[in-house]
Amino acid sequence: MLNAAFAVLLLAPVAGQDTTPEQVFEKRIAPIFKSPNPSSCVQCHLVGVDLKNYIRPSSKETFLSLRDQGLVDLDKPEKSRILALIDMGKTEKGAAAVHQKNRNAEIEAFTAWIKACCADKELRDAPKLKVEDLAKPPRPVEVIRHARKDQLLESFTNSVWAMRFRCMSCHIEGSSENKKLVAENGDRVSWFKAGGPEATLKYLMDSKLIDAKEPAKSLLLLKPLNEVKHAGGTKFILGDRGYKAFRGFIEDYAKIMADKYETAADLPKKETMQAFGTDIWLKIANTPPAWADKLVQVKVFAWDATKKTWETEPTASTDRKVWGQGKLFQHTLTLAAAPGSARAKAWKSKPDLPNGKYLVRAYLDDGKLAKDWTAELGAGDFVGEAEVTSAWPAGYGKMTTLDGSKVKKP
Repeated sequence: MLNAAFAVLLLAPVAGQDTTPEQVFEKRIAPIFKSPNPSSCVQCHLVGVDLKNYIRPSSKETFLSLRDQGLVDLDKPEKSRILALIDMGKTEKGAAAVHQKNRNAEIEAFTAWIKACCADKELRDAPKLKVEDLAKPPRPVEVIRHARKDQLLESFTNSVWAMRFRCMSCHIEGSSENKKLVAENGDRVSWFKAGGPEATLKYLMDSKLIDAKEPAKSLLLLKPLNEVKHAGGTKFILGDRGYKAFRGFIEDYAKIMADKYETAADLPKKETMQAFGTDIWLKIANTPPAWADKLVQVKVFAWDATKKTWETEPTASTDRKVWGQGKLFQHTLTLAAAPGSARAKAWKSKPDLPNGKYLVRAYLDDGKLAKDWTAELGAGDFVGEAEVTSAWPAGYGKMTTLDGSKVKKP
């Protein structure tokens, strides 16, 4: 954070005689370069970039570096890319006033200096710098983008937030069950915030539920695994969809905060489908004896009336350990849609499944997920399928039920 004196210095009007690029640079840009405080970049970026990464010791070197990287518009200096990058956090709702103050100071300083540089024909026409002399962040653009707060929020929404219904309503702030637990245990149980994924992510980042140094030991994992006493019992099994979503996010967050991603190749594979949590329940009753007390994963495929066949990608999925004694499988469905598709747009406000026929395919874990939580169940784990017709009502008391005896291999 820039201190008050520094901010005033940046905002101070330039004296009439201080009009050369060098003079403007020394009065308004050099203080940014020399300051030990982070720039306004921290508003949007967790790590990896600071405005001073783009500044060289001299005005000429800094201008040529920005020009050569396409960050300066010589004919319309006020439209320069570097100014847009500095100003990208201005639309954030609820941003700290200090970010706005720093950003305004940086924008005014850089605008005045860039205009002075662009008016200097000798500077405009100067030879390009050597590649190794360019001033830029140490990490490639892909890594910098990945560490942006909006990208982290997108990842969180598509992983942890999408799995919130697996926690029933105990941790969802404002629900009837949550209110009872808050009365008994305090607000700490309400970590799925009523404000949505952004408010929830902020809460978790500020809490002790995530261990960025040892991700696997995060309470956000150990509690639902019931490895640390959990009043709600076991909600995750090592390697199930919920554990994968939570663990994958925490591992990624930890690496971002430790600045461990050096190249684009180091980044985690981006999810190809967008996930939407629901309170739609699927029950498989009278499950086969072979499923008893084992993890079963279910994929639900919609019927394509136009092509008169089942869709190739599942529209919903879930998994859970079968209650062997009761021959019962039941859990909430998580929907999946291609980003930008009509379904994804509709489900953003209300995720649901239309009335119709669907194909339910079941996969049985033989214990490999416990050995490797990143492993996936595939064709070799397929144990059968069955059709079901349903309007898919939401709510624990309105489960869509399938007879397990009908689940067979085709």
